[in-house]
Amino acid sequence: MKIGFIGLGNMATAMIGGILQKGIVMPEQVIGSTRSEIGRRRAEEAFHITTVNSNAETAKSVDILVLSVKPQFYETVIEEIKDVITPAQIIISIAPGKTLAWLQDRFHGGRTEETTFKIVRCMPNTPALVGEGCTGVCYNETVTIEEQQTVMTILSGFGKASPVPEHLIDAVVGVSGSAPAYVFMFIEAMGDAAVAAGMPRAQAYEFAAQAVLGSAKMVLETGKHPGELKDMVCSPGGTTIQAVRVLEEKGFRSAVMEAMAACIQKSKEM
Repeated sequence: MKIGFIGLGNMATAMIGGILQKGIVMPEQVIGSTRSEIGRRRAEEAFHITTVNSNAETAKSVDILVLSVKPQFYETVIEEIKDVITPAQIIISIAPGKTLAWLQDRFHGGRTEETTFKIVRCMPNTPALVGEGCTGVCYNETVTIEEQQTVMTILSGFGKASPVPEHLIDAVVGVSGSAPAYVFMFIEAMGDAAVAAGMPRAQAYEFAAQAVLGSAKMVLETGKHPGELKDMVCSPGGTTIQAVRVLEEKGFRSAVMEAMAACIQKSKEM
């Protein structure tokens, strides 16, 4: 099995690093392309993979192709590679807004014969950089069960991966793909408050980040409802319930929900 990446930015390198570390493939089974000479050199030095500056060369030489460029470049990239892609290959897209039908139509590209390609949509997130990504995945009808298992193995190389129906992919963008930004803002705000109370900034960020990490682990490992876990921290008349009261007063939960709704709507429009 040979895997290709068109685009060698942060998400692609996170994916490559994870699947190599897990031994899912060897470096000689990975090829990547980017116009940036610096990007190619960086990937070669970090992972000892083959890199080229031709997207078509990458596309025609692999079994599985990951399109890891920004959504606005998809039209251009697909135009470059559609004539060398075959129905036997698996194409993985990580772009929001580009549906399975849209991708199929672009890869078909006016061919006279009826051709259906094996296409996978997924939405990873940046914690993949530290092996803690969360990826929603959906497939078109041409991808076999065995091929789906292969894709899930690859996507699990840098965190958790779960299948979702395509109509929920935009929700995945809101709750997972973009969510690290919300969490980073929360950590930064908590750090600023601790600094205001006299704590050194580096230590403040460490305490805030560890609190978020530990809390997330409790949700995942206990199976308890987040509200129940919140209640466990809120002693009657204590400090935590006073903080929760102010968060409710300031519309904390409503702000998060409205922000996610805006994120999901933008994903649908892309």
